[in-house]
Amino acid sequence: MAVYRVCVGTGPYLMAGTLDSIFVTLVGTCGESPKRRLDRVGRDFAPGSVQKYKVRCSEELGELLLLRLHKERYAFFPKDSWYCSRICVTTHGGTLCHFPCYQWIEGYCTIELRPGTARTICQDSLPLLLDHRKWELQARQECYRWKVYAPVSSFEEVESDKKFALIKTVPGADQGDSRGNRYLPGFPMKTDIPSLLPTEPNIRYLATKKTSLLFNAIPASLGMKLRGLLDRKRSWKKLDDIRNITCCHKTFTSADYWILAEVPVHCINGPPQYAASPLCLLWLNPQGALAPLAIQLSQTPGPDSPIFLPTDSDWDWLLAKTWVRNSEFLVHENNTHFLCTHLLCEAFTLLLPHTRYTLQVNTIARATLLNPEGLVDKVPSIGRQDLLYLMSTCLAHFTYTNFFLPDSLRARGVLDIPNYHYRDDGLKTWVVIESFVSEILGYYYPSDASVQQDSELQAWAVHPGELVKLLTAVIFNCSAQHAAVNRGQHDFGAWMPNAPSSMRQPPPQTKGTTLKSHLDTLPEVNTTCSNPLLFWLVSQEPKDQHFTEERPLRNIAIFQSRLAQISRDIRERERNRGLELPYIYLDPPLIENSVSI
Repeated sequence: MAVYRVCVGTGPYLMAGTLDSIFVTLVGTCGESPKRRLDRVGRDFAPGSVQKYKVRCSEELGELLLLRLHKERYAFFPKDSWYCSRICVTTHGGTLCHFPCYQWIEGYCTIELRPGTARTICQDSLPLLLDHRKWELQARQECYRWKVYAPVSSFEEVESDKKFALIKTVPGADQGDSRGNRYLPGFPMKTDIPSLLPTEPNIRYLATKKTSLLFNAIPASLGMKLRGLLDRKRSWKKLDDIRNITCCHKTFTSADYWILAEVPVHCINGPPQYAASPLCLLWLNPQGALAPLAIQLSQTPGPDSPIFLPTDSDWDWLLAKTWVRNSEFLVHENNTHFLCTHLLCEAFTLLLPHTRYTLQVNTIARATLLNPEGLVDKVPSIGRQDLLYLMSTCLAHFTYTNFFLPDSLRARGVLDIPNYHYRDDGLKTWVVIESFVSEILGYYYPSDASVQQDSELQAWAVHPGELVKLLTAVIFNCSAQHAAVNRGQHDFGAWMPNAPSSMRQPPPQTKGTTLKSHLDTLPEVNTTCSNPLLFWLVSQEPKDQHFTEERPLRNIAIFQSRLAQISRDIRERERNRGLELPYIYLDPPLIENSVSI
């Protein structure tokens, strides 16, 4: 009689436990165990619990290959969800085998877990394991299917096999049909999720995360509603009044826009809105700070496009800078943030945990922000349909260089600008991630030949020499880059004049701005209130966060140690600077693993 000791861990999350019956079957090279129910006195699988059981077999099973986990109905209780973290099995001979799970198991089903020792397809020679790999890959392909996101003039999504998005006629479109519809350069595809709440449990928010998001959002919006701010469709009376909208959720800190040259605009609260495509000349002063020296609010100079200077009247110069900030808002929110982190990172859905919750948050964004009459149609100068045009235009000019931080910084010519903390902290984080990726890949793929021999990896169409760089870029953009472009939005945007979402008057063709004309250009009261609500919500990232071999575990420890040193360097720098505007958005403890909000 061979006895196997099984240790089962349940995740510590809210509602992670189960009342269903749990069985295991151990599969080895010499046979498989009987299906054994895991049952002890009392509740077995409570949240955070670790329970031990014994599985008896008539003979030893040899090397363990798979663990089948069966979840079945118990008595009259309804089916529920169970988050199994991992299962450890001690063999009859004393060998410890880890079977990582780390997933929600819904309903009544059977899943198969492999040992935690990672193996490439070239290392799997047994038919049982090769069949398991094939089944697992097919299951994921069925779960994560692509769908063309093709907005049309009627604001409907359609299935399409075309490589372009079909939308209404807009300036700059280069292909079309006889009905006046235009095809823009390819818009990112989306994961085919039919509803706001995905059916796959492992891409949904945990209950604790949903509760935290609601806790952050409801009080702020309710406070503005009670004060009547969300219903005021008029101009602000004075700039100081804008501070009233941030009293409930303050924080400590509360160049060329050619792409906006032909972007269409729409109406908010009735009147049309406006956008500019300014040129801003920045001067690196002796103190090492960049300061605006001249602003032109269009791409073409002329008598109707004056150049604004710091020597102009205060209101003229302030309005010109406000127009630049409006352009920055449109480009940052739509392209830098949503397109280049959320949507592009969705393409790497299977690279867990660096895309955890990404499908969920993108699904919510499409359903609440990009839906007809959603927030995008109510807040920025450009509406939903025009936003898609803007992102399509950006994607048409997007290259690999944009995806790799060192290459992007070099191409933009900002490697030597002093006091550029995003560059400094970002490059440090990039180097540490790249070193970690290189060490892990070097362990499993010791040569280019081993990469070329891996049929699963080759199906991804990646060149061996580019694998480390590409995976580094994916991890960086899904984590650090998103933190950099997302976490500071409330700090810098809660004061609306610093990030106005829309402009109600056209760019001035002459100088002579007054306080009244400046206020009449800024967003109305109710439009203003929507921005800080969104900024406050997305700036809160509640935490709720698998290798088993010795060498990868050492690599992880070194990786964490290097990140800790970056954190110490950042905090020491901020203490020494003693400035009112710290840059802490790339402090590693504040960076989420994934685009999760």
